[in-house]
Amino acid sequence: MTITPDVLKQLVGEEVGTVRDSRVQTHIRSLLIEPDPILRDWDYGRPGEKYLCWTVLSHTPSNTGIAYCKEGFGPERPWGLVHLSGDDAMSIGMDSGWFGTFMDAFFDSFAATDLPIWRIFRVPPEGERVAISPELEWATAWTRIEGLRTQDSTSRYDCDHSIAYGRSCEA
Repeated sequence: MTITPDVLKQLVGEEVGTVRDSRVQTHIRSLLIEPDPILRDWDYGRPGEKYLCWTVLSHTPSNTGIAYCKEGFGPERPWGLVHLSGDDAMSIGMDSGWFGTFMDAFFDSFAATDLPIWRIFRVPPEGERVAISPELEWATAWTRIEGLRTQDSTSRYDCDHSIAYGRSCEA
């Protein structure tokens, strides 16, 4: 498949359309930009090696975005978290910032932390992961998690969302 701005808009639109929460859909759509092709450095290859990456989402407050790249970590993980400007802006980045779906990239991005969709999950030593909070702001959830981790060192406490999209949601 040849990647064009229209193809990328269709791919993103299909994924955003699977989200069952209008707050998330509205927020993502407010951050989408006309796909912008940028040659980014591939830090794992030959010196000077670059791949074409298409920036599709821009989160200005964090100077980050989401890009699509068929090469590098693609095609298995073609959606990546990238810097928009600065010294690191032209790098594809690390493998931990690349995902198989646009939505997985979004929920791991700074853009998602703008939404009050974050819940605290507790995993006891020999138990199942359970949500123990309502939806919270990102910073509030993490402040509470720090306190819980201090009070209960035997359980694991995580911050995640319960937004259903594309695939089944764990919570």
